[in-house]
Amino acid sequence: MRDFNQALVRMLQLRLGSYEDAREVAQEAYAKLLVAGDSKVVSYHRAYLFRIAQNLATDLLRKRAYTELPEPIDLGLWRDPVANPERAARLSQVLHKLPAILAELPDNCTEAFRLVRIKQLSFAEAAACMGLTERMVRIHVARALAHCQQHLDGITDEYAGEGHE
Repeated sequence: MRDFNQALVRMLQLRLGSYEDAREVAQEAYAKLLVAGDSKVVSYHRAYLFRIAQNLATDLLRKRAYTELPEPIDLGLWRDPVANPERAARLSQVLHKLPAILAELPDNCTEAFRLVRIKQLSFAEAAACMGLTERMVRIHVARALAHCQQHLDGITDEYAGEGHE
């Protein structure tokens, strides 16, 4: 085992990018190999050890990808619309037009939109309030969003054209 420990750690370090992680994974691989303890394993213990180590490294990389989310590049993505007078005016237009646009929709669409998008209820909670299935609430919200988008395209197109400075 000592003969190829250095090669194992080097291989893992290249894969994981960290000497400490490589040593930990190698140690865990040795432990798993010892637990196997099968006499058949002894004949190909080096290959088996490297395979165990590769699997453990893959698991660690997956865990990292899941738990270590990258920081946002631009922390100013959600700027206050009031900071820019033009954006504030467009937001005011949208808020002013929204009730009239929603009034054009059937009652179920309006209510589903209000519960999910304004009151921030889940689709399941909105479905329970409305006595509908969750699927129907999703359909109503999608219809309401599409209808609002059609009527608000002029305002939102102007905003999108600005680019988020």
